[in-house]
Amino acid sequence: MAWNEPGKDDKDPWKNKGGKNQGPPDLDDLFKDLGNKFGGIFGGKSSGGKPGKNFSSIGISLAVIVAVLVYVFSGFYTIKEAEQGIVLRFGQYTGNVEPGLRWKWTFVDRVIPVDIQTTRNLPASGFMLTQDENVVRVEMQIQYRVVNARNYVFSVTNADDSLSQSLDSALRYVVGHSKMDDVLTSGREIVRQSVWTELESIIEPYNLGLIIVDVNFKDARPPEEVKDAFDDAISAQEDEVRYLREAEAYARGIEPIARGRVKRMEQEALAYKEQIVLDAEGDVAKFNKLLPEYQAAPIVTRERMYLATMEKVYANTSKVMVDVDGGNNMMYLPLDKIIQQQSTQPNSATSQPNTQQPVTRSPSTTTNSNRADRFNSGRN
Repeated sequence: MAWNEPGKDDKDPWKNKGGKNQGPPDLDDLFKDLGNKFGGIFGGKSSGGKPGKNFSSIGISLAVIVAVLVYVFSGFYTIKEAEQGIVLRFGQYTGNVEPGLRWKWTFVDRVIPVDIQTTRNLPASGFMLTQDENVVRVEMQIQYRVVNARNYVFSVTNADDSLSQSLDSALRYVVGHSKMDDVLTSGREIVRQSVWTELESIIEPYNLGLIIVDVNFKDARPPEEVKDAFDDAISAQEDEVRYLREAEAYARGIEPIARGRVKRMEQEALAYKEQIVLDAEGDVAKFNKLLPEYQAAPIVTRERMYLATMEKVYANTSKVMVDVDGGNNMMYLPLDKIIQQQSTQPNSATSQPNTQQPVTRSPSTTTNSNRADRFNSGRN
């Protein structure tokens, strides 16, 4: 049922007594009623005029407890494993904190985390003038790491920017004192080392808290207008170096072979010397053994030596000589043996040039008779 139906007490929520005024509520009375209620909670008097001390003490306690809890929990923070924290108390440095869960005074302390383990990269490039007044474009990159968090934060305004400017200055200084050929080809390693040394000498007085881990010489090239000519020059220099390396390799390969050949010839000469000496000593020993036999029986010894010599001389020939007593010597030529020997050894003339030498000079009757008479008479 509605609040303004007939027969009711006419309880108007808008405080319209009697229910005859159906207009909007009075805003002044509404705000006054709300003010009395809140005033009773925080120590004032309620609309009924009763004191609200119990409600005011509870409200204050709750507000204080909530504020304390919020303040305590707002002070917790975490420092990562690769970081180190810089603690500032009212803006003044007080110390460093290690990784882990930490707590600070909110609105009093300030913590600045600094990564001290990650290796950072910083590039530098640009067109630069060399010592011989040529223009080259050089690209270089350095790798660095933070080793002192306090110096990194407070020594300069921005340590990374200061390092970048120092790198550009060191690079231009080194390139300006180097020739273009050194920068483009053979002197790249020297330029890299010089830039590293110069950069460390520049940043040392500033105590940036940084350490240079490595310097990489990425690229160096001439301007595009003359790039083709410089590419040809670099190619020629590379060919020169390659030819020199090939010549050195060839020399290293030939020299051991020549030394080995000389050593082999030397050893062969020594072996030949030893062989000749031993053969001579053997002949002397053989002569010394034959001498007593010859002195004891000269005729028998001469005939035996003659027959041994003839056997050795005619052992490799296909001709047979028949010695007839009291007549002429007769030469016997076994044709079947000659044909068989020629068929089995077609190249005997080239491989054994001295085989037919005893045959070319057939002894005459007078020569053989004289030789026989000389041996028979005992004359030498």
